[in-house]
This record gives sequence, structure tokens and C-alpha cells, in this order.
Amino acid sequence: MHFVTGLPKGVYVGQTNVMHSATLATDQPSLNGFNLALHVGDDPQRVHTHRMTLLNELKHYGVYKLSWLAQTHSTICHRIENEVYFSPLNGDGLVTQQKGHALMMMTADCLPIVLGDELGSEVATLHAGWRGLASGMIEQTITSMHTKPSWAWLGACISQPCFEVGAEVKATFCERYAVEFAFQASDKAGKYLADLYAIARFILAQYGVLHVSGGDACTYSQSKDYFSYRRDAKTGRMATFAFLG
Repeated sequence: MHFVTGLPKGVYVGQTNVMHSATLATDQPSLNGFNLALHVGDDPQRVHTHRMTLLNELKHYGVYKLSWLAQTHSTICHRIENEVYFSPLNGDGLVTQQKGHALMMMTADCLPIVLGDELGSEVATLHAGWRGLASGMIEQTITSMHTKPSWAWLGACISQPCFEVGAEVKATFCERYAVEFAFQASDKAGKYLADLYAIARFILAQYGVLHVSGGDACTYSQSKDYFSYRRDAKTGRMATFAFLG
């Protein structure tokens, strides 16, 4: 687990890694590592133990609650206030102004994005695979915020050299955004290498979010650090977290 630096005072953002000192053993080699997802066939007790380990570590920073989603590759974003949810909400974005309430986003190739305002009064996390990006997940999350985001952090996702898509994916993006520059022809006919980081930066810039950090890792190629669904069809999930202290 690592924390992002250079953010407004009282804002904490980070992402977990495959390796963690408190990782429990498993008889499923494909799920080796600090998996935090319940939907990938892992032992639920193992996952819950990992989640409690993470909560206990974040308690040192004032966190008292973690909110998880049942992610659906949608553009649904929820505001988290004082309500207590006994089941995960369906959607792919979370926004809060509540201190000590960590917003959790799971990924294993898709792009996790964190947004916040310059005063550190609000934070948002969103899950942006190519479908979410192309459908307006960033825009929907910004609309759900009460403040204007001034910065963003891009967590680890699959990088352009490793992310081959079909012509229909390129067309879906380019019909909505001027992002032709984010696609390079691959060695296979009708296939392209897509840069999710570049697409996200382009969309964020349209909303005045010009201070964007992160976006320099690859889940697919950095197997010691990250889970990757495209590399291993059955695999765990990392968590990107954001909270106000």
C-alpha cells in the first residue's frame, strides 16, 4: 500500500498492492496476494480479513468506515453522507465530504480515478474501464460533486502497450471525444492499442482539471505489484482509496 503525496492538507489517497505482510494463504494460486474482492471466487472469510486489516491500518489516519461498491461498469455515482449501508451500492463512483469515511474502488486493469477540490473539502473515487470512460463516468462523477474538482490522481491500470482493442472501441471513443491520438495501430489488422491514461487526462482537461498526477504504472506488466484480469482471467483486485482526515 502506498499513499499519494502533494495533495491538499487533510486529503489521503492511495492504492493497495498484491504484496502485503498480512496476506493470508490460499489454495487457489490465481488468487495469491492481498485480494480485496468478494466476487472473484475467493474465500469470503479471507477477503473480509484482508478488508479488516486494511481498515485497521487506515484507522491510524482517522478512518472509521470503508464504503465498497458492487461495480457494474456503469456511470452511476453515489454521494456518501451519514447513511449506513448494509449492502454494497451498485455503481462505479463515490463522492463524500464526510471525514474519516474511506471510499473504496476495486480494479485489476481498469483505471481508478480520484478527484478532489483545492480546499480538501470533498473527494471522489471512480472506476473507469473503457466502457465507463466512453459512457461519461468522469463527467457523471464531477456532476455529483458539490465542489469543482481542481486535481485528479490516476491509479494503476493497464498501459497502452498492453491494451489491445478492436476498431469498434476506438470508434466509440472518437465519436464522443477528440482522442484519436490515444490509439495506435497494433500489429493485428483492425486492432489498436488504447491509452486509458491519455483519454482520462483529455476528458479531465475539458472540465478544467489540469493538475493530474499518477498514470505511470501498468497492471498487466508489473505482475509483482498488481493484479491484472487481462493477464490472468481469474485474479484478485486491488483497492484505490480516498478519504478526508
